[in-house]
Amino acid sequence: MSIEYNDQELPEDILDILGEEEFESPKALKPKPKDTENFPQPIYRLKTLHSNETFHAYYVSLENNEHFMTLCELEAALAGPRQANNGTSLSEEAWNCKHGSASAVTEALQAEAIQEEALQAEAIQEKSIQEMSIQEEGIQAEVIQADAIHAKSELIPNRALVIAPTKYGKDLVMVLGVVHDLSMVNADELVAIERPATVDDYRRYLENLEHEEEAFSKCRECIEAHNLPMKLISAHCLLEDSKILFFFTAESRVDFRDLVKDLVGIFHARIELRQIGVRDEARVTGGAGVCGRILCCHGLSDKLNPVSIKMAKDQNLSLNSVKISGPCGRLLCCLSYEHQFYRDARRELPNEGVRFTYDGILFKVIEVNALLNKIRISGEDGRILDMDAARLKYLDGHWTVIEEDN
Repeated sequence: MSIEYNDQELPEDILDILGEEEFESPKALKPKPKDTENFPQPIYRLKTLHSNETFHAYYVSLENNEHFMTLCELEAALAGPRQANNGTSLSEEAWNCKHGSASAVTEALQAEAIQEEALQAEAIQEKSIQEMSIQEEGIQAEVIQADAIHAKSELIPNRALVIAPTKYGKDLVMVLGVVHDLSMVNADELVAIERPATVDDYRRYLENLEHEEEAFSKCRECIEAHNLPMKLISAHCLLEDSKILFFFTAESRVDFRDLVKDLVGIFHARIELRQIGVRDEARVTGGAGVCGRILCCHGLSDKLNPVSIKMAKDQNLSLNSVKISGPCGRLLCCLSYEHQFYRDARRELPNEGVRFTYDGILFKVIEVNALLNKIRISGEDGRILDMDAARLKYLDGHWTVIEEDN
């Protein structure tokens, strides 16, 4: 949910306090081509840096000399060349010792001897540097050639930062790569990349990070002052718009009209409060899953397949909610990754509870391991056996054990 105000015009009343919503397309995301056959090529997948939401965009180059820089390149360009650290030379130390007390003469002579050894070492080093210069020139030529190829490339490199319209406004976003399957592209959410990000854009982005910390602290103080039942998740300042976004979670709808008025008076900018769900909270804040890796919704994609408890049952996972739930309290998104394999494999396997005769004894399937293609059976005589599932065949309406060839 989102409601915007500015410091010039404050409405007297809000007709409706919106509840939690999914991704509503704002005015910034105007529909582009309606027919997938008329999509401009190539289509890129972009990701917002503050909320890790992904969307699709295209780019029409207007200038031939445009250069797209990745996050590492922008950081290096912003840092600039390293400054040389010049210290006091050994000859100066020796001179000071010689013109000092008599007890320091020996130390001066030792310093001069050390200096001579250092000069010899420098001569050897210069010779080796001259020998390496030829190799370095070759490497530099390769780098220049690679840069020329990169400049002529028609594709935007992965992890490059660009300026593009998002659902919240124009902002700094990251290019994840080219989309090859156009069936995944929604024409109504396709936007145009405006330009590559510059060093000034990245500098302003870093400055906004500091402003966001202050905005987060101020907003939380205002929430506590108004005693509102809401949990503030994050704050974000748009790069090119005078607007501050606040993401929060709440168990129900929250009347935050007075809160918004206070925030507008403090920051003198447009304020947007957006209520998100617990899964969206995990996507924004990030973290580590039970596997030790970054949360899929944060580092992989925000558009994951829906999961159900049946997926956990098909994969023989424990139905303990602690083991199959993520930090958000919902089922693990990764349950859907291997579900197709288990579903296909179990089509050729008997279900738990199936009964069949083996060695003249009635057995019952008590466990099915689709990954190892094995089953565990329990007989009426008390025996518990592990059997290769390939020995069971469904013939004439019932399961039959095929004898092994000796």
